[in-house]
Amino acid sequence: MGEFINLLDYGFPVAIAIYLLVRMENKLQQLTDAIKNLSKKDA
Repeated sequence: MGEFINLLDYGFPVAIAIYLLVRMENKLQQLTDAIKNLSKKDA
């Protein structure tokens, strides 16, 4: 039972961090695409 609690102590925050990084990566890609589209319109 102690090993399970230790797994939750580290596994849960790691899972949340990975989830947030994946979501952030998607948003950064959308932002990059929007900036590229703006620069194409200006040219």
